[in-house]
Amino acid sequence: MVVVNAEQNVTGAERVLLVLAALASHGKALSVRDLQSITGLAQSTLYRQIALLKRWGFVAENAGHYAPGPISLQLALGFDVNSLLVEASRSEMQVLARVSQESIGLVVAVKNQVMCLEMVESQHSLRCSFEKGRAVPLKAGASAKSLLAFMSDKARTEVLDSTFEHDAPGRAALEAELARIRAEGYAVSDSEVDPGVWGVSAPIFHRGGRAAGCSASITLMAPSTRAAGRESQFIDGTLRTARAISEHLQSE
Repeated sequence: MVVVNAEQNVTGAERVLLVLAALASHGKALSVRDLQSITGLAQSTLYRQIALLKRWGFVAENAGHYAPGPISLQLALGFDVNSLLVEASRSEMQVLARVSQESIGLVVAVKNQVMCLEMVESQHSLRCSFEKGRAVPLKAGASAKSLLAFMSDKARTEVLDSTFEHDAPGRAALEAELARIRAEGYAVSDSEVDPGVWGVSAPIFHRGGRAAGCSASITLMAPSTRAAGRESQFIDGTLRTARAISEHLQSE
């Protein structure tokens, strides 16, 4: 995604975060030209932000390409160990993975993307997986629709405004689907993001419950051929898991 006139839209402090977020989300080393395309920042600005990030250990350089550095890794490890949401979810996710024999992901909404925080893999040789740290647009698939349907009205409107700026019919169709998802309590998709992948996703609520909106969901994913005939079982298990995690978080 190209950000136009980013120099005018972000503050000096935000520019360094924009560079760090670009490096973190692309899963590969990037050149300055790549970063220009992604962030919209001027080359001179990028070199200043990169120099600062390198000095603090947040960015490493190899042959003119840049990637997250050792301090970024420490932050990631610290998040894995200390995240309340991940810790509250992991044991319940493991139970659901064992019972269903399918892959279970913990996903959150970050700006206009779905990001996977934690993953419990299926033991099948043929399995579906949402790699930790992977981000996809907050638009299609069970994970995205579960997050959109149950987030606060204000947050959902902001996402839809930016995603469907020139597609009123597409927005109307999605809003109708999100209303159905809220009524049913979960979202289901088949081959919307990855071909041949069936998924069900249910929201996790923190303090304040449903009225406060959700920022995380539990997603069960399986090959479409293996999910056939087991949809109800998978939906029920995912709903129970999401409720158990919500109750744990609300009691903290």
